[in-house]
Amino acid sequence: QVQVVESGGGLVQAGGSLRLSCAASGSIHRINAMGWYRQPPGKQQELVAYITSGGSTNYADSVKGRFTISRDNAKNTVALQMSSLKPEDTAVYYCYAGLYGREYWGHGTQVTVSS
Repeated sequence: QVQVVESGGGLVQAGGSLRLSCAASGSIHRINAMGWYRQPPGKQQELVAYITSGGSTNYADSVKGRFTISRDNAKNTVALQMSSLKPEDTAVYYCYAGLYGREYWGHGTQVTVSS
């Protein structure tokens, strides 16, 4: 059994910053990719960023230069530092951890950016 829990969402003004954290726990041998998706209101879920166990990263074009993903393999955690936030970043952010041939998901954390 693997659990994934996010934290760090909230309300912030446009131009501000937030840091999301995510921890995976349970029966874990090795996590492959960890990352973040988001679902804006009324829209489909979209990839924000992911990071492999080796540290390679990939970002959605909409967040490049503003968001930074990082992870601690020893602690099975991943973080998303978000800066220069825009109202269009408002969404529920979901963390995932890839292991045992599937993704394990958190329940999501709300990020609201006011204009």
